[in-house]
Parts: sequence; structure tokens; C-alpha cells
Amino acid sequence: MSCNGCRVLRKGCNDNCVLRQSLQGIESPQAQANATIFVAKFFGRAGLMSFISAVPESQRPALFQSLLFEACGRTVNPVSGAIGLLWTGNWHVCLSAVETVLRGGVVRAMPEIVGGSPAPESDEAHVDFFAPQDLDSRRSKARAAGEQPDDLDLGLTSGLPGRTTAGGRVYGSELGTVP
Repeated sequence: MSCNGCRVLRKGCNDNCVLRQSLQGIESPQAQANATIFVAKFFGRAGLMSFISAVPESQRPALFQSLLFEACGRTVNPVSGAIGLLWTGNWHVCLSAVETVLRGGVVRAMPEIVGGSPAPESDEAHVDFFAPQDLDSRRSKARAAGEQPDDLDLGLTSGLPGRTTAGGRVYGSELGTVP
């Protein structure tokens, strides 16, 4: 029987399927399918299969998670990607994008990045996901009050490893630059 990744990519599947191994950390079959389609559209089907085949089996779920986060980060912030969102304190935007993809929703670029204006605030319940979060001042205030600062939640779900790099590779040159 085909795994959810091969099924949505209309690709032959077998017991040693690299996609099946990569999707182990994503719980629901529909979320696996949604994530596979999104990552394959971003990196290309051949690129996705090449990335996954290049790493040992034990690292494939972490690689897929890394590719999913980078694809979501680059979709939301085409200039700096997931690293830029983390750097500017907007990691919650990347997490929201990943959750949206897993639910089958549409992810769009941040209006500030692509030159548009943010949606007007229409009610009190509006949450501005694009507002920068000043993590340094929040951490300083927490230290001054004798509290432990909050850690960034970098995991997709509790079932996935927390690593976000693919076999030690660094994609692009974002790491040393300021977005």
C-alpha cells in the first residue's frame, strides 16, 4: 500500500520508501499529504527525493521537518526565510505557517516583505502576527525580575526531533547576515 507522500505525488511506493520514513513524525495522514505536497511544490519532486535520499534513514524525519520549516519560512518571508523569522523574533509566524500547511490551508508572504500593507485592524480580536517581537528586552526584563526567560518552541510536534538542519548542511547565506 502506498504511503501518504507517494499517494499525493502519484509515485510508486514500496516497503523501503524514503518518504514513508520521512513522514513518521507527522501524526495524521492528511497532514502528511498536505506537508508532502507543499514541500514538493517548493523544492520540486525530484529535489525533495534527492534531499531525502542523501541522508541516512535515522535523519530523514528531521530533514523533512527542516525542509518544511524552510519552505514555510521562505513562503512567508521570501527575503530571509525561516532563519530571518527566527532572527527578528517572528518565529511564531513560521510556526503558524507550518500549522496552516499541515491543516491544508494557504500560506502567503508577509505584506511588509513583498511591499504591500498589512490588513486593516477590524476588531479587538485581531492579532498582528507580523509585529516584531522584541525578544532581547523581554529576556532582559525576565532576568531583572529573577525569572527564567521563555525558550523558543522550535519543534513541530512532540513526536518530531528538535533539529532543524538537514545533515549539517546550511542552505543559503542567511546565517551570517542581518535581515
